[in-house]
Amino acid sequence: MTTKTMVIGFPVDAECANRFAAAVGAGFATIARHQFPDGETRITLPPVLPQQLAIYQSLNNPNAKLVELLLAAKTARRNGVKHLTLVAPYLCYMRQDTAFIPGEAISQTIVGEWLAQHFDAVLTVDPHLHRVHRLADAVPAKNAIALSAATAIGEFLCEQNRRIVLIGPDAESEQWVSIAAAVAGSEFGVCHKVRRTDRATTVVLPEISVAGASVVLVDDIVSSGGTLMSAARACVAMGAARVDAAVVHALYGDEVTAELTSSGITTVWSTDSVVHPTNTISLARLLASGFKDFVQYPQDTRAPLR
Repeated sequence: MTTKTMVIGFPVDAECANRFAAAVGAGFATIARHQFPDGETRITLPPVLPQQLAIYQSLNNPNAKLVELLLAAKTARRNGVKHLTLVAPYLCYMRQDTAFIPGEAISQTIVGEWLAQHFDAVLTVDPHLHRVHRLADAVPAKNAIALSAATAIGEFLCEQNRRIVLIGPDAESEQWVSIAAAVAGSEFGVCHKVRRTDRATTVVLPEISVAGASVVLVDDIVSSGGTLMSAARACVAMGAARVDAAVVHALYGDEVTAELTSSGITTVWSTDSVVHPTNTISLARLLASGFKDFVQYPQDTRAPLR
């Protein structure tokens, strides 16, 4: 058992986890993962672990990942870890915070309580919360910290060195687009959205001119992409010279990628909260800044970022 803090991560997130470990000045190791023909998984952690350990795993495609996370967390505890942190840039099952019909599982409460049972701290970025607005109410761990990627997005857009107009595709996006616009020094507006089905939406552009402008749509999650596409088409119809998108969590596949392009979006820039071909904006420094708030560093380790 060592006293130093360590970060461990699963192979799919290894590159992002390594960047995070470097940002906090901690050691890093990859969790060995072997999948058997019947679908079961063997998880092997480093044989020597510190008293303070962070497991980095983004929880998109969550069902199999949650089982593997349980195996890793229980193994860490059995091997002497005293303080265990989950760094999950994308946190699953946060949307459903109530039962809409009798007998329906309230997944937010179930998953949140389960995580709190196994982790002393949970660190995430822009969880998709509705009626519950504090992460601590959804995940009752000793420390539950939700960071926002809006400033990181604004800093990235500022580096584009061109005049842009930021548009939020719906009312929920205002919390990201307003901050990103302030950091980037850009104008912004927020669309009014009318959802017809899970994938079909209509948006009304805000009263801000996009004619001839370079427009960047800013949103937290893109899965089906319907809202983003509607906003892009509206901007193109109003004469936008170019439409791009900056998003926190890119949860979509190739089919949606083609549809986003056909709607008029030139480029999607996403954070690396989820491993995706569009990853452009690193969250390592942001996550490190939150991590230092609840991890007590021993004297023989490097200080956390300030």
